[in-house]
Amino acid sequence: MSDINPKKSLGQHWLHDESVLDAICDAAGVSASDHVLEIGPGLGTLTERILAKNAVVTAVEFDHDLAVALKKRVHGATDANLSVVESDILSFDLTSLPANYKVVANIPYYLTSNLLRVLCESQNPFSTAALLMQKEVAERAVAGPGSMSVLSISTQYYCEASLGVFVPARLFTPPPKVDSQVLVLKYRTSPLFPDVDTKMFFRLVKVGFSQKRKTLLNSLSAGLHLPKTDIKTMLESAGIRLHARPQELGLDDWYRLSVAHRS
Repeated sequence: MSDINPKKSLGQHWLHDESVLDAICDAAGVSASDHVLEIGPGLGTLTERILAKNAVVTAVEFDHDLAVALKKRVHGATDANLSVVESDILSFDLTSLPANYKVVANIPYYLTSNLLRVLCESQNPFSTAALLMQKEVAERAVAGPGSMSVLSISTQYYCEASLGVFVPARLFTPPPKVDSQVLVLKYRTSPLFPDVDTKMFFRLVKVGFSQKRKTLLNSLSAGLHLPKTDIKTMLESAGIRLHARPQELGLDDWYRLSVAHRS
């Protein structure tokens, strides 16, 4: 299987470093009897480590050649614990998995934001995930007030997020142009803001970030089609500065703003 070359068009980079592979398994908390969704198993190096822990693996691979090769590589007693699905993960039915499944993935950079959205918004959410991705994106996902984005707000709304092991580009074949890092997610067992409508909350967030260089006063007025006097009242009610910019607000600020908008 090692004779399969990575495809640049699919953003494929093989990771062989044993310590990093172990760190990904550990970050996801993989143990015996767990059901693990592995996204983009590639050559199967991480797959074998997960199976070695006596976990059950559903490996979703978009690349036909890799999917076929993985089925041939992992055989014998582990067959019963491995299901290889040739599919685009963005269209894969997550509700087909058992509750509280775990996720491990070496994610192509172009797929990261959409994949996080699909995983977090699923009707059958994961319990824990360890996702290897571009370092800059992982850092954005865990950012705090002052550096917030739609990505960090949506990630932290659904999950407790932290950074795992750092993975320099030289550990991949071929080396990507940037370094990578593991993003560790623990899905919240209860809603962060149970009294807020999620769709309304994110509509407000997206409108707020629609013009990042402008103040919330201007972007919310334009996006919500409300006079600035109404937006000023909302901001004051939420305890937010009139000249604040969206990246300065934390989750609690957006919560108060959504409550003020609803009132």
